[in-house]
Parts: sequence; C-alpha cells; structure tokens
Amino acid sequence: MNDVQAPQVPTIPQGRPGEVFAAFLKLGLTSFGGPVAHLGYFRDEFVVRRRWLDERAYADLVALCQFLPGPASSQVGMAVGLSRAGYRGALAAWTAFTLPSAIALVLFAYGVGFLGETFGSGWLHGLKVAAVAVVALAVLGMARSLTPDRERATLAVAAAAVTLAFPSAWGQIGAIVLGGLVGVSLLRGGGPADHVALPLSVSRRAGTAALVAFFALLAGLPLLAAATGSQSIALVDAFYRAGSLVFGGGHVVLPLLQAEVVPPGWVTNDAFLAGYGAAQAVPGPLFTFAAYLGAVMDPEPNGWAGAALCLVAVFVPSFLLVVGALPFWEELRRRPVAQSALRGVNAAVVGLLLAALYHPVWTAGILNGGDFALAASAFLLLFMWRAPPWLVVILCAVGGALLATL
Repeated sequence: MNDVQAPQVPTIPQGRPGEVFAAFLKLGLTSFGGPVAHLGYFRDEFVVRRRWLDERAYADLVALCQFLPGPASSQVGMAVGLSRAGYRGALAAWTAFTLPSAIALVLFAYGVGFLGETFGSGWLHGLKVAAVAVVALAVLGMARSLTPDRERATLAVAAAAVTLAFPSAWGQIGAIVLGGLVGVSLLRGGGPADHVALPLSVSRRAGTAALVAFFALLAGLPLLAAATGSQSIALVDAFYRAGSLVFGGGHVVLPLLQAEVVPPGWVTNDAFLAGYGAAQAVPGPLFTFAAYLGAVMDPEPNGWAGAALCLVAVFVPSFLLVVGALPFWEELRRRPVAQSALRGVNAAVVGLLLAALYHPVWTAGILNGGDFALAASAFLLLFMWRAPPWLVVILCAVGGALLATL
C-alpha cells in the first residue's frame, strides 16, 4: 500500500539580516510618495525582483497590516524581514527603512532656528501651507476607498464632529471606538477575500506574549508616568499610545501626535506643522516625524536622545502587533464581525483626518487669500499633475518666502 504524503507547505529560503538591511536601506533612501507608494516599491523589490514572496502571499501580508493599527508600510516591511531572516531580519528591515528619513528630520529640527534667522519665517509658513494640500489629498484618497457609501460617509462626519467637540487624545479614541461599534452593528456583509497561508513562522506562544506586552504597555505606561513624574516615561507613553491607535496610514498620526505634544507645551503648534510639512519631503515612513518632535521638544530629553526615544516608542506597538497577530490571522479574518468592525473603524479614521484638516492644519496654515491660493496650487500639483510631494513641499516653502516679502 502506498503511503499518502501530506502536501508540503512551500518554504521561503532563509537569508541573512545583513541582506535584509541592504535591501531596505535602498528603499529607505528612495521610497518617496507615502505608504501606498511604499507598498508598490516593496512589491517590485521583494515579489518581482528578489522573489522573497509570491504575489498572493504578499497581498495577504498587506491585508494583515491594513487590518492592524499602525503604519501599514512599515509593518509590511517588518513582516517581510521576519519572513526572510527571523526576528533579526524584522529589526534590520525597520532600522534600514526608517533611519534615513529620521536622521534627515532630526537635522531639519536642529536647522529650523538657524534657517529662520537667515531666511525669515515665510518659508516655515509655506511648509504649513503644504501640509494643507497634503492632508486634503489624503482625506480625498481615503474617503474614496474607505467611505464609498452614505452610511460610512455619515460615520466619518460624525467621527470628525466627535473629534472636534472633544479635542484630545481621548476624543479621538472615542471616535475610533464609535466607528468599531457602528461597524459591528450596521456595516455587515462582504466576506473576507481569498487568502493563502503566510510564509511566516511565529508560534502562538510568541504571538500571545507579544499581544500581552502590547496591552500591558498601553495600560501601564500612563500609570507609570503618573507615579514617577518622569518626562522620559511621559514621552514614551504619549508616543506609544499614538503608535497604538493609528488606523489608516501615516497621515492619521497627525491629530494623535498633535493632541499629545502641543497642549502640554512640549512642542509649539508652529514647530509641529513646519515639521509635518518637512516630513513630506523625505523618503521612508511618515512616522519618522516622531524623531523630529523628539528633537524639538522644549523639556528634556530632546535633541538626538529625545528623537531616538520618541522614534522607538512610536514604532514598538507595530512590531508587537505584527508578531502578535500573525499566529491568529487566519482564524480572525474569517470572522464577519471583525470585518464589520474594521469597516467602521476605517470610516472613523477618515473623520479623524477630516477634523485634523480643519484644526490644526487649516487654521494654522491658511491666514489670508495668498495662503489659500498657494494651498490650492499645491493641491492641483499633487492631485492633477501627480507631482511628487517633496517637490510640492519645496515649492510651497519658496512660495511662502515670496508671500512674506510682498
């Protein structure tokens, strides 16, 4: 009698962390255009060129990271590194993809004062005007894909109203929770797409430990910060919480971080928006904006130490969630209630970004007719002419300086 052999799961050849680091460093230096563009760069590099993943496995990996809070493109990068070279590969992928833009933004933070004294503050206001165009385009793009019907569009507007009525991190958390509850109640239907098993080996024990660590830090850091009065722990708490609650991509971190660092007086609103505008002109993940904020903080730790602390804190939740979700993803994504909750949360995320477009982005960037004309021109370049964001940011800085001389 012939033995019946079980089908073999295809294995991915294991590589070295150095190989992963080199591949992602190239992407970290050249990946302009935001998270959607990053996913395109990743597909070209790791599916088409290097063949580390096949097409269906990559698509399923993207679906997982879209489901989780956090920066989707960075999480996909971590997962690709994990699949190629284990946990050290995940760390290598994150480090190489993140450091170029983080270093550039910290250098910008150190140069803001010098450049302002040398060239005046008009160019800094131009960066705030650029942020208006960039965020408006993000709202439009996300609304098209995440609020395609009147129910979800209504939910997005309601979430924006909640966020503006309660201008704090808790108001934004409430809007996200509201979205999930409405999604479970009213947005049923549309089952999960076809998928394949992911080529990632994370045990259930490791996944459970990562999820326990994620929630323990989320609940414990505020208590620890209050008990110790340490500014360092308060920073870790604020940036960890922001990194834990961001659904929908890098732009959505704007209102969460603004609520954490501006009201306490750690960063001025002008410095916040200038840095956000500058973040559009560098490659890599938008979450590296955290490094800029850590560098320009008024209270210590700031400078390079503050930048490193805030950068690590905002990305730690992403790593814990990727590792924690992988062993349970296959079962979770089959559940209709999870899909319904995600649809509601995504609609609420559009509302959060819509509220941020009004305040602080519009209220700080558009002060007169010249600012409006500059923002409209920047939006035209981004939306109709498909100009790269970094070029639009530079043009807005120049335009702001010219307007200041008139």
